[in-house]
Amino acid sequence: MEITASMVKELRETSGAGMMDCKKALSECNGDMDAAMNYLREKGIAKSAKKESRIAAEGLANIFIDGNKAVILEVNSETDFVSKNEAFINMIDVIGNSLLKSSAKDLDEAMKVDTGSGSIADYIVEMISKIGEKLSLRRFELFNKNDDEVFGKYLHMGGKIAALTVLKGTNEEVAKDVSMQAAAMKPLYLKIEDVPSDVLENERKVQKELAMNEGKPADIAEKMVEGRIKKYYKEVCLVEQPFVKDGDISVAKFVADNGGEVLKMIRYEVGEGMEKRNDNFAEEVMNQVKGN
Repeated sequence: MEITASMVKELRETSGAGMMDCKKALSECNGDMDAAMNYLREKGIAKSAKKESRIAAEGLANIFIDGNKAVILEVNSETDFVSKNEAFINMIDVIGNSLLKSSAKDLDEAMKVDTGSGSIADYIVEMISKIGEKLSLRRFELFNKNDDEVFGKYLHMGGKIAALTVLKGTNEEVAKDVSMQAAAMKPLYLKIEDVPSDVLENERKVQKELAMNEGKPADIAEKMVEGRIKKYYKEVCLVEQPFVKDGDISVAKFVADNGGEVLKMIRYEVGEGMEKRNDNFAEEVMNQVKGN
């Protein structure tokens, strides 16, 4: 039977599921609308799709390492309560270990990665149905290193912050200290060269205006800017930051003193840059009791 656009539209409006899911359901059920709806419900898609507009900005980040390969990822839930759920934690393990075995380059590819019992996309839908909240793989990054390099891994607040580094010429203990630094001090960049030119230009402009607003002449303000830019680098660049365990030296100096060099750094903080839920939990429970 031919599946028309109007049929797909009708099922989308009824189920709240995505267009491709609705088209597949109708194809599988030979155009039978009721059977297609049941198909979506059985797959957990209709139920989960209704949660797509809800905010999932809680959750956990984690890091998985196997030999010369590592993955850092963030998986979101709607509430912090669910992020502490054993089923949710196990879900992150499944997704992380599946990604670790893959060569996925972006989220589209990641969602197609096999977990051993279906794709990551299918697995998330299944877990949404079981846990009852919107869940999502927000982001991930795969790292590869050489034999003369080491990974540094650090999780803070049970996985609310995760930092992964790659160092060359030193050991895992040093690398872990650098990852701890990244987790604690929130650097935006690895080194000075990584600061985008437009970001740097804007910072110079801000600092000059600030100095002039303090009553400094333009030529003096210009000179002050350079000193303030150096201070800015120490705030936003990992290797320029004072080392947390010894503020008298920089991270770069600490690593160099241990025979190494920092090659890569990535830091995830759960929910950063996302809109947070701001609803009343008691009111939500009452709405559920009333069947709203």
